[in-house]
Amino acid sequence: MQKRILLVEDDREISKLITDYLEQENFTVLTAFDGEEALSLFDKEELDLILLDLMLPKLSGMDFLKRIREKSLIPVLIISAKGSDLDKALGLGFGADDYLSKPISMIELTARVHAAIRRATQYIPTENQSTPDTIHFKELSLDLYTFSVQVKDKNVQLTSKEFHILKLFMTNQSRVFTKEQIYHFIWEDDYYGNENVINVHIRRLREKIEEDPSNPQYIRTIWGIGYKLGE
Repeated sequence: MQKRILLVEDDREISKLITDYLEQENFTVLTAFDGEEALSLFDKEELDLILLDLMLPKLSGMDFLKRIREKSLIPVLIISAKGSDLDKALGLGFGADDYLSKPISMIELTARVHAAIRRATQYIPTENQSTPDTIHFKELSLDLYTFSVQVKDKNVQLTSKEFHILKLFMTNQSRVFTKEQIYHFIWEDDYYGNENVINVHIRRLREKIEEDPSNPQYIRTIWGIGYKLGE
């Protein structure tokens, strides 16, 4: 079955270029040219991924992202000419899974799309698989089937990337991961010193699961090396 992508881009030439390329890669592409149209399509259609420009009329890309993150973990890749570290941190902090700056390589875009969809679906069981167990650590629990997380029996809403980072730690509870390893496992891409991306996701994850994010008890920093779960 073809994967369905919502492309939200107000530049119609860029939209057509991306649409044509992704359709050649066997994706079904729905297009929206402003934030309100994108929100309407999101509410009506079954989608596997969203490609989102930030500078949109009617409803900004950031506002659209905040709205959908209230109810969905669908992978979101930002594509934008706003390429500063601040804009990247802002987009990822609101729940984007990845960020590509314009002008973008169609080959790289396709690879990122494939990787994001694969990560989002790899834990969904088939009819012949049993439902995965819930993983526990202290007062933290993570369900691999429902993609739900609880801290002290309270539900915590994570983005897709945050969920997979937490899963990486909780399924390897004694292991220390470097930033390069985290990037390799979660983004499935080569690491080119993308510390800002890792830092933003770890910070946002701590803000959601830690009682005191400045003194974390779950995601611990191992200075000079990376991060690990717990003590």
